[in-house]
Amino acid sequence: MTQTTSAHHEGGTAPPAARFDTVVRAAVGQGLLGEGSPVAGFIDTEGVCASVGDLHDAFAATPEVLHTFAAKACSLVPVLRLLADCGMGCEVASPGELRLAVEAGFAASRVVLDSPAKTREEIRLALALGVAVNADSLDELRRIDALRHPGSASVLGLRVNPQVGGGSIGPMSTATDTSKFGVALRDPGAREAIVGAFRERPWLTRLHAHVGSQGCPLELIAAGVARTYELAEEINATLGVRQVTSLDIGGGLPVNFADETVHPRYADYVAALTAAAPGLFSGRYSLVTEFGRSLLAKNGFIGARVEYTKDAGGRRIALTHAGAQTATRTVLMPDAWPLRIGAFGPDGTPKTGPSLAQDIAGPCCFAGDVVAYGRELPKLAEDDVVVLYDTGAYYFSTPWAYNSLPRPAVYGFRAAAGPAHGSGHDGQVTFVTVRDAQSLDDIAAESGLAHADALIERGI
Repeated sequence: MTQTTSAHHEGGTAPPAARFDTVVRAAVGQGLLGEGSPVAGFIDTEGVCASVGDLHDAFAATPEVLHTFAAKACSLVPVLRLLADCGMGCEVASPGELRLAVEAGFAASRVVLDSPAKTREEIRLALALGVAVNADSLDELRRIDALRHPGSASVLGLRVNPQVGGGSIGPMSTATDTSKFGVALRDPGAREAIVGAFRERPWLTRLHAHVGSQGCPLELIAAGVARTYELAEEINATLGVRQVTSLDIGGGLPVNFADETVHPRYADYVAALTAAAPGLFSGRYSLVTEFGRSLLAKNGFIGARVEYTKDAGGRRIALTHAGAQTATRTVLMPDAWPLRIGAFGPDGTPKTGPSLAQDIAGPCCFAGDVVAYGRELPKLAEDDVVVLYDTGAYYFSTPWAYNSLPRPAVYGFRAAAGPAHGSGHDGQVTFVTVRDAQSLDDIAAESGLAHADALIERGI
């Protein structure tokens, strides 16, 4: 579907503090948020393309680089196709994500497969398609030995764990001493084993490391990339041939969830890497990046209807339809994944008036389903709308099926500039459907309805 609603942008651009205000109003006006559709996700298509442009600009001086989007951050085919159209490749970590990348139209040469637990069939398919594969272990290299055909077009690499330490969110840290990812580079004998693996396999031409993630400072990310660069230099020097020709340096640029400011920027990331590994951008190695959250987080939001409000123990609570099923990490780890909240009236216009400390709770049937505690917001009431900002990555694209709550619809939008301020005319907000809301029929079918009698048939 495509829907259009009038909206005004002064000078063609909404003020930063109200970037999505007109979009919320338009969504309510067109019924995308309301009684029959109490929660939905929204993607700013122009914002996505602008973020991709920022990434390419930051690496403009790099002789050869392939920027891939981490599909896990937004595994929606229309979004992936938009990113392909903007010049991105795709990083995938499962057979499902590989299928989505193919459906989205990414060329095989621009797809990279990473996963710590690839099956033989998954490897076989990747090699047949010609997508790049980063082995996660020395044992996986032995599987590839048996499955690879000499004429395979796949670029093959090995992931290493530079063991530079963790960030502020332990479960998101991939370069600790005991991380499950990659070959632990500083373990006894590991370095020699890695060099030996390359010596035995002339087709092994890439090193991969992914250190960054939310909570990881740039200095930690840069240190991990620098150790990987140094290892590539060592392998080539030891073998006496330039066998390692490319470095996959991962992604994981953290996102600022505290306000609308984008920091760190991709330019900051490049500066940190340049300081830590001056030769990285010399052209000696082609580069691959795997950014996800940093490209989409600030280019999307969740809108949800307030169904009820109540007071309990002196605390004001707004019950909404956006909880753990769409903001899983925030609900389960609120201190690590805080979200900014916006308050809007039933017509989608920003609420005003005295602020009141309120909890914003979700619909899931457990007490901890709260996306924000004690937030100072104008007093919320039934039929109001709350907005969860910075949720363009991971949140509504990969919901949790707790309580069999339906997956929300997702819409892309484009806010066109209107005539000059004061003309009396508005610009336009155009919506397109990215994913339909899940129906109750869909939920029943997914839960095994076709096999409803399977466990009560006689003779089993």
